[in-house]
Amino acid sequence: MTSQELLERRNAVVPKAMAMNAAVDAAQARGAIFTTADGKVFIDFSGGIGVLNAGHCPPSVSKAIADQSKKLMHTFFNLLTHEPYVLLAEKLIEILPHGQQTKVMMVSSGAEAVENAIKIARQATGRQGVVCYTGGFHGRTMMGMTLTSKVSYKLGCGPFAPEVYRIPFPDFYHNGRQGQSIDQFVEQEIANLTKYFSTVVAPQNVAAIIIEPVQGEGGFYVTPKTYLQALRKICDQYGIMLILDEVQSGFGRTGKWAAYDHYDVVPDISTWAKSMGSGIPIACVMGKASVMDLAIAGTIGGTYAGNPVACAGSLATIEYMQKIDINKKGERVGKIVHNFFKKLQKECSAIGDVRGLGAMVGIELVKNNDPNQPDTELTQKLVAACMERGLFLISAGVYGNVIRVLCPLVISEVLLREGLGIMREELLRLAR
Repeated sequence: MTSQELLERRNAVVPKAMAMNAAVDAAQARGAIFTTADGKVFIDFSGGIGVLNAGHCPPSVSKAIADQSKKLMHTFFNLLTHEPYVLLAEKLIEILPHGQQTKVMMVSSGAEAVENAIKIARQATGRQGVVCYTGGFHGRTMMGMTLTSKVSYKLGCGPFAPEVYRIPFPDFYHNGRQGQSIDQFVEQEIANLTKYFSTVVAPQNVAAIIIEPVQGEGGFYVTPKTYLQALRKICDQYGIMLILDEVQSGFGRTGKWAAYDHYDVVPDISTWAKSMGSGIPIACVMGKASVMDLAIAGTIGGTYAGNPVACAGSLATIEYMQKIDINKKGERVGKIVHNFFKKLQKECSAIGDVRGLGAMVGIELVKNNDPNQPDTELTQKLVAACMERGLFLISAGVYGNVIRVLCPLVISEVLLREGLGIMREELLRLAR
């Protein structure tokens, strides 16, 4: 079967709303490479949108999945306990402790993790209000879409969940004033939040504030350290649950297990998915035991939540990550990519900003070196040109003008620099 035949068969049976951003397929993959049905080889800078930090098909993970499938493929964990769930929970608590005692619930997707995190926060506080941010992405379920900022993901899907309040993300590149320092900017943004609590929603009615330490789909904007630390203090002051969405930023992507490890902040609740399982559908909600235990019996769980095969695959993924020191690899990839982009920015005025944390690095393409003139067209052309040369890229951002690098962290330096070189050549050609 050819790639074209496969795509034609897809179009015949898959809804058009399942947008196909690139007319390309994948037949097999390993490490940071995938191959189409036609045998064309691609360097993968998308990583399944942040799912493949440990690479495509790590052998030890594939083996763990196969072995578990021969022993036990399913139980409803609320009724029948199985060891893979407990082993995975213990491992997650080992690497991501939330204070003195942590508890974990498994689910099947990042969106499902967010849904349950909000339920737990509301039950723990007895409040309904949830504060979220512009540019945020938290999934495609109803609460997830409500929390998500990008309107094109929500067309025709309302009405949305009530008692959700959105405030501007602390985006220094777009919203900082001329001559303003980052500390002055953060002080301004915290003052705006305090004012918001006086004019829009009372803090005593807010159950949770949910934020991504590094926005993924929103455009790789990094929350300033002092802002997140101030947010922690505000949540403590008013008894608000601080939820950190680490679905895309976790498991080595920023050079640490959690992006929040860069901030000296511990959340009350956090959400995880993507690279947690090397592509097998699994996610989790973690939190302080004192918070997690306030959830009402019967209100959390799910038929496939904590499936034995998924848990075995996730545990094997984390153990493999520990073995190869995934965080060190994240640091290495991040330094190479960041330095490359900063140098390229000097050559190409279309790059308005280079930003990121660890290996979660992106470039924002603009017109006339103006942050308020997103160059979506150039971004689309760059993605298409790189694809023609065997480099698979993805864009991000509210205006689709950010190129994000989410290559597997196991990528070799030779392959990484080859992909970056293709990006440079095509961007300079298209932008001249």
